[in-house]
Amino acid sequence: MAGDTGEGALWGGRFSQGPSPEMVALGQSTGFDWVLAGYDLTGSIAHAHALEKAGYLTASEAATLVTELHAVKEQVEQGLIVPQASDEDVHGALERILVENLGAELGGKLRAGRSRNDQIATLIRMYLRDQVAHVSELLLAVVDALATLAAAHPNAPMPGRTHLQHAQPILFSHHLLAHAWPLLRDVDRFAHLRTRLSLSPYGAGALAGSTLGLDSQAIAQELGFEAPMANSIDATSSRDVIAEALYVCAQVGVDTSRLAEDLILWSTAEFGYITLDDAFSTGSSIMPQKKNPDIAELARGKSGRLLGNLTGLMATLKGLPLAYNRDLQEDKEPLFDSMNTLGLVLPALRGLLDTLGVNEQALAARATDGFSLATDIAEWLVQQGMSFREAHEVSGRAVAMCEQRGIDLQDLSGEDLASLSPVLTVEMIQGLSVESALDARSGVGGTAPSAVAAQHEALRAQMKVLRAALAS
Repeated sequence: MAGDTGEGALWGGRFSQGPSPEMVALGQSTGFDWVLAGYDLTGSIAHAHALEKAGYLTASEAATLVTELHAVKEQVEQGLIVPQASDEDVHGALERILVENLGAELGGKLRAGRSRNDQIATLIRMYLRDQVAHVSELLLAVVDALATLAAAHPNAPMPGRTHLQHAQPILFSHHLLAHAWPLLRDVDRFAHLRTRLSLSPYGAGALAGSTLGLDSQAIAQELGFEAPMANSIDATSSRDVIAEALYVCAQVGVDTSRLAEDLILWSTAEFGYITLDDAFSTGSSIMPQKKNPDIAELARGKSGRLLGNLTGLMATLKGLPLAYNRDLQEDKEPLFDSMNTLGLVLPALRGLLDTLGVNEQALAARATDGFSLATDIAEWLVQQGMSFREAHEVSGRAVAMCEQRGIDLQDLSGEDLASLSPVLTVEMIQGLSVESALDARSGVGGTAPSAVAAQHEALRAQMKVLRAALAS
């Protein structure tokens, strides 16, 4: 280094020698932050305009710099320019390229008035804006697949479960939409995050701002931000927007994992509710008959990875003093990994749903298992004026009687019913059915066909609102 700024680095003047190989190996980040190269160059173009406006670049110098930055960006996008082993990070790599192409005098002027600290904080927000929009579209596609599948089977009954035990009859479409709403809320969470990504850290410098009088408002607007951040220390040292993004990714992982768990169960021989398309399942290396729900299993498994990324970053952030610390380099890999993971999981999950076969007969055949109409008896008794406490007891004794005899509720005789309660009638018992149980639950959010149809319309309307927000 010999006292000079190191090649591929942005520091060195006060050092008598370069970093040790161990220091280089530990600190080098081009292996992952090169993802931000395009955003770095876009930010540099805006910075060059600000330097020209403030008088630190002539019009000719600014034009030359901007032209070169555009050319380098195009080459980066084409994969023609990649970092070298000597490059410490994406910022040092790109300055090295500028110096090589334009000379140290002009190539070195671009660094004035900014620091890697405000640069990286800005670039990560630019990256997040794009990724949040992209992942939101993928989420909406999964929601659309669930809604389409629900619409294809609007009146198919199935057993609803609590504690994984048979509880009450519900519609298959109702269950599918119960998975769609949480994913739609995840899209809404990303939309709210975008409002906090609307402020620019550019101009904050290392932590205290700059004396060069650059127009940070103009830079912010050129880069698509509304305004600069209010506090330069906060701008360079906060990573709450990344933590928030990782939380939403983790929540998506949890929501898709619960959907995947249902799909895995439903595809077993014991359930037999669904069949997997050959293109979205795999086989066994030893058992030729197997069709495995690998997409659902991988979606369930990768949720742990998404949760780990969030936990890891939060542990890194919790004890850091203000302002910037090198620990913050650890924010990028979990973020990139989470976004890439969802970029793989969500399209595969959508394909699985789009090609799913549904066995309505198997769903309907199990809808009344486990005396799932017992609650309807209790609620009918309440309608006759009985307290629910007593009605619950009467219905429970009816179930116990059926279990002892190995019969269904509809098989109870008039004598049986009289022994349970004088209010019970044979007509009511024999009138118990899945259809009546479903139709009776027609309130908002209920499982009646009419309520589910209204719910489907509300879901589609909310999807339209969120898509419009993404487009804006």
